[in-house]
Parts: sequence; structure tokens; C-alpha cells
Amino acid sequence: MVTASIVEAVFHAIADAASSDAETSIPGFGKFKAKASLEREGRNPATGEKMTVAASRKRAFTPAKALNDVLNR
Repeated sequence: MVTASIVEAVFHAIADAASSDAETSIPGFGKFKAKASLEREGRNPATGEKMTVAASRKRAFTPAKALNDVLNR
């Protein structure tokens, strides 16, 4: 299927851009980017014990205004 390969190529491009800290934008849909999350102190919800949550990189999505307008009709 041609459609499946196109969607797969888009997802690979987004993943590749995120791994190199680049931003990927799809006009009318939104932006994908990687952002850093610093090490922090947290709590185990089961025991209440304090623990350290390691620093990590996360993916963030910011929807385009056009997408927000459709969702908030």
C-alpha cells in the first residue's frame, strides 16, 4: 500500500529529527520536537518513599492553530 509507506516515512522523518534535536513541522497539523527533562525528586506513589527521577529526553507536540480550531468547534 502506498499510503502506509507514506505514513511510515513521515513517522521515520519525525523520529530522525527528534533524535538530532531538530524540530519537525507539518503545516496545518503541528510541530514535533525533543525537549530535555531535568533530574528531579519524586515519590513512589505506593509507599510515599522519596526517589530520584533520572533526567531524560521527551517528545513534545504543539498543535497548529488550524488543528486547535477544528478540535474546539
